[in-house]
Amino acid sequence: MVGLAAGGSNIELFAAQIVEFNPEVVALPAAELAEQLTTAIKNIANQKHLQMVLPQIITGADAATQLAGQKCDVLLNAITGAAGLEPTLAALNAGNILALANKESLVIGGHLVTSAAKPGQLVAVDSEHSAFAQALRAGRSDEVAKLILTASGGPFRGYSRADLAEVTPEQAMAHPTWNMGRVITINSATLVNKGLELLEAALLYGVDLDDIVVTVHPQSVIHSMVEFFDGSTIAQASPPDMRLPIGLALTWPDRLAGVVRPCDWTKAAEWTFEPLDNAVFPAVELARDAGKAGGSAPAVYNAANEVCVDAFCAGKISFLAITEIIEEVLNKHLRENFVGDAELNVPAVLAADSWARKAAEELC
Repeated sequence: MVGLAAGGSNIELFAAQIVEFNPEVVALPAAELAEQLTTAIKNIANQKHLQMVLPQIITGADAATQLAGQKCDVLLNAITGAAGLEPTLAALNAGNILALANKESLVIGGHLVTSAAKPGQLVAVDSEHSAFAQALRAGRSDEVAKLILTASGGPFRGYSRADLAEVTPEQAMAHPTWNMGRVITINSATLVNKGLELLEAALLYGVDLDDIVVTVHPQSVIHSMVEFFDGSTIAQASPPDMRLPIGLALTWPDRLAGVVRPCDWTKAAEWTFEPLDNAVFPAVELARDAGKAGGSAPAVYNAANEVCVDAFCAGKISFLAITEIIEEVLNKHLRENFVGDAELNVPAVLAADSWARKAAEELC
């Protein structure tokens, strides 16, 4: 292993990972964390009676970007949110294969990311996009009619707008299928995560936004599907376990044997599908609108959402206000300071991100 990066919120866990995997270089966002990390590494190594050569420690706001730019076989970017953009670009510019779990960097960077990537350099980690990659092997790109993006529906599947008015952060965090971090779990409840995934799919696979359909599949066994122009639909099915798409991303286009147990075909099972109620969950169509506008609009969608998630979890706004504020901020941006694809660069993306955060904070 060449390197590991972390945000520094759990130094003990990071130290344990370093002792286990023995990376050459590690990255942290703040210099004051380096001493804590060194002490934790030494303590864990002593407990395990190990002799360790301490890794080089890079610190600073751009530490993860510096690390991502170092040459390696595969770099996995699992940073949350817009902070992943510059490490994504650094990895691509270094020529590394990029296993991308940080969908936000692709969504907000748009063509800045896709144009920096050589053919085959971007590999999806999200289970849905991994499913697309696998199903797309069944035909040529010019034979693709639609991508069918599956969604579990989250904890509020079947709710009305009135039902959602009083839901709490604790309820929103109770995802029926996946155990995830706070932001992505709330995003799954609002369906913002599915909006981001729609934009990611369009960018990764060159499919028009109007040719990507979201369908609700509560069992989370079909991870996504590809419909071809002859009427055939190819689905990728496996039990909901992220080890499979992560393992596949690290070895793509090859597979690792025995990563997860497959579906048990000796037992009865029911797979159901239902249309997404866009009136109750408008986040996907808001994302589609942002994607059609292009330029800085997706960055504003993402940044406004991140602020709203924090405000909702802090009890400052209601659940329904999350998408209402995203829409208001996005529309204001399109009227006042939108930057189109032709003028888009990294400073413009970061400026749009900063503007959207301030605009959303004023409404929360």
